[in-house]
Amino acid sequence: MREHHVATTSEHGVLGVQADFTLDRFPPAADLAGAVERHWLVEWHVPPGRASSVTLLPHPCVNVVLDRGRLTVCGVGRERFTYPLAGSGRVFGVKFRPGAFLPFLGRPLAEITGAVLPAEQLWGPAAGDLAARMTAARGVDELVALAEAFLRERLPAPDPQVELVGRIVAALLHDRSTTRVDDATERFGIPQRTLQRLFQRYVGVSPKWVLRRYRLHEAAAVLAREQHRPWAEVAADLGYFDQSHFIRDFTAAVGMTPVAYAQACRRHAAPVSA
Repeated sequence: MREHHVATTSEHGVLGVQADFTLDRFPPAADLAGAVERHWLVEWHVPPGRASSVTLLPHPCVNVVLDRGRLTVCGVGRERFTYPLAGSGRVFGVKFRPGAFLPFLGRPLAEITGAVLPAEQLWGPAAGDLAARMTAARGVDELVALAEAFLRERLPAPDPQVELVGRIVAALLHDRSTTRVDDATERFGIPQRTLQRLFQRYVGVSPKWVLRRYRLHEAAAVLAREQHRPWAEVAADLGYFDQSHFIRDFTAAVGMTPVAYAQACRRHAAPVSA
């Protein structure tokens, strides 16, 4: 059974105009939806003699990723990264909700921020066996079924803090009136220092980082889709009242100014790399 849960992370994050690959997303089973945001599958077929790539601006989520027969646990990535595409291939992942991987890990998420760990380090030889079976899987339904069966056998006891983190993150994502971390502390009645500690433990990054990342995801998506729209209007819609602040944040995260990014998207050029 599949059912709808409030999104706690966006569907943005791929920079530029999508080409040379497909990205498909699949909802989790109902009994895993409190922990898993979605499954995803990237597939590509690049003609011989040509190289391509995809650049991503990561989400505040842990992903368990199957890539070239290897299963890894990927902590939250702070910086954009570029994945090279050549020939034909696929990468499958399980994206956990922000905060929801801590009960699986058993220690603060900040300890694996920016890290990529062999899944065996967390789950032992069973993870290697899972990787082999998933690599042999013929289609996405089988990949999802194998991953979900594995997680279901290891599903931790409910942690009420995970649900609280999820509600706060959902507000940061969906509520445009939340433009500062102070707005979240007032809404949820949590002192700022307590909220900082909660996010470092459960999410691996600060609430300010999450709020900024979600707004920059939206900005990059709008500028790629509406390439002639004034960037200052985009910034204002997203709660950036200081235009120089928006330019600074966008350029640091994406690698080029909003104007240069929109121009590159108009040309269907690969706008950035990492």
